[in-house]
Amino acid sequence: MVQQVTKVTSVPWWFLAKGQYRPREDEPKVWFESLRSMAQVLSSENQEPLQIILEQNPESIRELEEFTGRRSSNLSRTLKTMARYGIIELRKTNRAVKPVVVATDFQVEFALRGRFRWASSESGAEAEKAKAS
Repeated sequence: MVQQVTKVTSVPWWFLAKGQYRPREDEPKVWFESLRSMAQVLSSENQEPLQIILEQNPESIRELEEFTGRRSSNLSRTLKTMARYGIIELRKTNRAVKPVVVATDFQVEFALRGRFRWASSESGAEAEKAKAS
């Protein structure tokens, strides 16, 4: 089983869209425009199919529909959104699309004020110094 920690970050989308903030190589690859959008994608309801994929290993989205009891259109939309964020992959096999979970653990970081600053490698004292400067 793939064990991957995916760092997700909430930063105002206009920082990224206007080029005001460019993520460094060591920064997260998944960005949400708000905590609300992150909460929607990673909601309890959306975690259920992820858990079922990990436990039951369905061979297709149709099989996952049967396991979850969710309607096709709703489940398909959820899976496509998760794939766009890199949480799952939708692998084409013969005549089916197999959902595969690629991110199982998440670290979330966000800033309440000021410009977003990646500080995961800083100690508390270093972060305070950076804030003061």
